[in-house]
Amino acid sequence: MSKKTIQKIKAPILKEIEAFEPKFRASMKSSVPLLDKITHYIVKRKGKQLRPIFVFLSAKICGDTTESTYRAATLIELLHTATLVHDDVVDDSQERRGFFSVNALWKNKIAVLVGDYLLSKGLLFSMENKDYRLLQIVTDAVREMSEGELLQIEKARKLDIEEPIYYEIIRQKTASLIASCCACGAASAGADEEMIEKMRKLGEVIGLSFQIRDDLFDYNLNGDIGKPTGIDIKEKKMTLPLIYVLNHVSQKEKKHIINIIKNHSENPRKVAEVIQIVQEHGGIEYATDKMHQFKDEALHLLNDIPESPAKDSLVELITYTIERRK
Repeated sequence: MSKKTIQKIKAPILKEIEAFEPKFRASMKSSVPLLDKITHYIVKRKGKQLRPIFVFLSAKICGDTTESTYRAATLIELLHTATLVHDDVVDDSQERRGFFSVNALWKNKIAVLVGDYLLSKGLLFSMENKDYRLLQIVTDAVREMSEGELLQIEKARKLDIEEPIYYEIIRQKTASLIASCCACGAASAGADEEMIEKMRKLGEVIGLSFQIRDDLFDYNLNGDIGKPTGIDIKEKKMTLPLIYVLNHVSQKEKKHIINIIKNHSENPRKVAEVIQIVQEHGGIEYATDKMHQFKDEALHLLNDIPESPAKDSLVELITYTIERRK
């Protein structure tokens, strides 16, 4: 995201984002020096703050930000950070966003315990403030994320995923968290259940288009993105362009592609061959069309919401999710 774009998106909630930083840091505080050292490291290398932005913009659209909104953003960041720390252990990742992962620096046992600590901090934080509705929304998203990961692992073994299963996986793994940001923002501003559900649905379709954009990065050959081409294929991840092509080629070609992914995913020449097949058979165009359909659905959900600077920013953010370069 260009600096100019992010400043424009943040403009209606700049005061909130700045006030959120110290609140989030304080929520991680511990009496154990090692824990403080690790959480300080985590906070220092955080990303674009997309989740808090979704929470604050959703609250502004539904009324205004309150202390409850800050707590919602904090709860989501705590639980999301916990899942990332655990994910890095599960995937044996040595890096996250160009920095060493927690498990790379402090080993798996400590990383798992840090993830557990952040999880419990989030739950306790909500209980202390009686934020039961927020807790329900966010823990539901964490459950969905876990189920989505397990569903993906189960289906990836066969390398033969139908499109509806793919959408279910990304709805749970990626979209559920953005959905919880929008729903929590609405709930924290005192919106009724109908509005909370509408904002949850909005976040969900934004999350689906966001994930398809990520899928497409794997096939980008112009080299201007953050990850090398073909990573998903090497990791045997079934993405939408690939799923579409597997379901639209002959049985012989399908066997050939699956054989490469199963047995030759470490061979750059073979991976390049799969990328070429996907491009030649319309996989990129199909996934791009689907991504735009979800974006249009998100914009449609905002149609009858009154105009405001926060709504303009959210529209800009929705557009950004499919135009971003990494």
